[in-house]
Amino acid sequence: MSERRRRFKQTQVLEERLAAEAAKLRDQAQLLPPGQFRDEVLKKARQAETGAHMSEWLNSPGLQPPR
Repeated sequence: MSERRRRFKQTQVLEERLAAEAAKLRDQAQLLPPGQFRDEVLKKARQAETGAHMSEWLNSPGLQPPR
């Protein structure tokens, strides 16, 4: 018997969740001393921001489907 997947409805759109995650990571990085771990946290923040921008771009009305 297969296990049922738990589903839930998101209350925020993806862009908002990614922006909030990026802000949280930047705040966390400010508290860290300079070094490799801080650089990794900042890299994750940049990736979240890039993901939010890409999602906005992909959902924009100006984007045309391939022909």
